[in-house]
Amino acid sequence: MAEFTMPSLGADMDEGTLSQWLVHPGDQVARGDVVAVVETAKSAIEVECFHSGTVDALLVDEGTTVPVGTPLARIGTSAESKPTVDRPPSTPLVRRLAQDRHVDLADVHGSGPGGRITRADVEHAKPEPARTPEHGKTSGPAESTRTATGRQSVTEPVRRKRSDSRPEAKTAPTTRPPRPVRSDDSTRERQAPQRVRSSPLARRLATELGVDLAEVTGTGRGGTVRAEDVRSAAPAEGALRPAVPGVARAATARLMTRSKREIPHFYLSTTVDMAAALEWMRARNRELPLSSRLVPAALMFKAVALAARKVPELNGHWVDNGFVPAEDVRLGVAVSLRGGGLAAPALAHADALTVAEVMAALKDLVARARGGRLRASETADPSLTVTNLGDQGVEAVFGVVYPPQVALVGLGRIVERPVAVNGLLGVRPVVTATLSADHRAADGATGTRLLTTMDKLLQQPEEL
Repeated sequence: MAEFTMPSLGADMDEGTLSQWLVHPGDQVARGDVVAVVETAKSAIEVECFHSGTVDALLVDEGTTVPVGTPLARIGTSAESKPTVDRPPSTPLVRRLAQDRHVDLADVHGSGPGGRITRADVEHAKPEPARTPEHGKTSGPAESTRTATGRQSVTEPVRRKRSDSRPEAKTAPTTRPPRPVRSDDSTRERQAPQRVRSSPLARRLATELGVDLAEVTGTGRGGTVRAEDVRSAAPAEGALRPAVPGVARAATARLMTRSKREIPHFYLSTTVDMAAALEWMRARNRELPLSSRLVPAALMFKAVALAARKVPELNGHWVDNGFVPAEDVRLGVAVSLRGGGLAAPALAHADALTVAEVMAALKDLVARARGGRLRASETADPSLTVTNLGDQGVEAVFGVVYPPQVALVGLGRIVERPVAVNGLLGVRPVVTATLSADHRAADGATGTRLLTTMDKLLQQPEEL
């Protein structure tokens, strides 16, 4: 029997909150399936399973905060167990989508390999008629059984609840339909806002966006307010209140303090001529649709990834008083979060991607990081991070190394400056590239090789 444990989703993570289960006991899972959503201090992250088999038991309730390494579920491997429930082959996310759309998977014909039901199959399936329980009635037997017996709680010393809004009784919870709001009801809700059922991520978003949860209609099970409900209820961007510094800012503060305390930084900078790269990019963009056109950051990120592969002394981690080179280039992308703080999800195998693939991956990664929809594999320690503040008007940025990494590349704004080329003075587009590095792992000569390699690559953009 394999254990699915609370993963470590970053160097600054000591504990996490199990925000949402995407599987039930008896479900079949395969390695790589997303089975749960875990909330960290910075964002909500979809967590993949590392085992294939049948979910035997869920050990931690939704909304519970536990330390890294705590068992969250038991999974019987293929050799140990057989499915306890005869279900059509499908992924946990497909089953969740079917539940949300009221689609019975037994009536769906799978078009995927081996008859597996895909997301498109569910989206095209005819939903079952919605059934609303009568006032005061309990939920159905299947739901009662899953809630009452499908999850086993962990011991009290390692568990603490983030919210007391979940029922504590051992019997199945009752679900009541929404009732019409009367004036005395709204007064009562304002007096006791903690009674509003909501997910941990929804509560954090409500604080950041200035949304009163008592005024939000929940679309989750039993009327639970979810993150999507809060985003829909948020006022227009121009009317947002300044975000209150929260847990994401505090987590960033702890990590940066640790970095400056433990890592002896040194800094280098160089000016990169971007004329050839921009000319190549404009030629490529004439052949691409508007939605797929490249921006200079995609070229610079690809150049950094290739430079990291050629200078492996700065692509890795400082572990147990020694440098451990990374097996591949996992390029961290520094992203500022709307509620404050930073996240640095990784582009896996960035050196092997085309410039167009880097561009698409950057757009997707930044959007999901700010929307709190990262996956666990994307938060595993990057091997080198890039911070790009050029779009905010900054000409140079000297960043702080993310431990346990040993280097960070900073990119500024592309500006036009007088430059002497082949003895002639002209105006050229240039960018300041900087390097912050750990002096325990490398010295100035090594850092110089990384920056000069990046520079040379950008002078030959067709080689990227």
